[in-house]
Amino acid sequence: AAIGNIEAAVAFSQRLQRRGCRFALDDFGAGFASFYYLKRLPFDFLKIDGDFVRGLPESGVDQLVISAIVTIARGMGKQTIAEFVTDQETSDLLLASGVEFAQGFHIGRPAPVEEILAALPA
Repeated sequence: AAIGNIEAAVAFSQRLQRRGCRFALDDFGAGFASFYYLKRLPFDFLKIDGDFVRGLPESGVDQLVISAIVTIARGMGKQTIAEFVTDQETSDLLLASGVEFAQGFHIGRPAPVEEILAALPA
């Protein structure tokens, strides 16, 4: 969704960051606005849009785009998260590209917080 008042969003985000909140720029690469937000918004993570991840093993173009996103993120001192990781091959390619975090069914399926907490070691 577009941000109507970027200055207010930046100020609010910075206040929350001072309180320990961390932010991800979601769906990066999904539209031209991503680069505007990349430049203007304070964030901690760059979340790579799943459209670049879904066909990663078969697509040299997606591999190049992900490598470029990782380079941009590192240059800005940010970490990367890949969406829609569904298999080990994709996970391995992302790791080799320098992506630090992943989310998707290969990592774990959505679950109620009670189930997640119960599965954690004591």
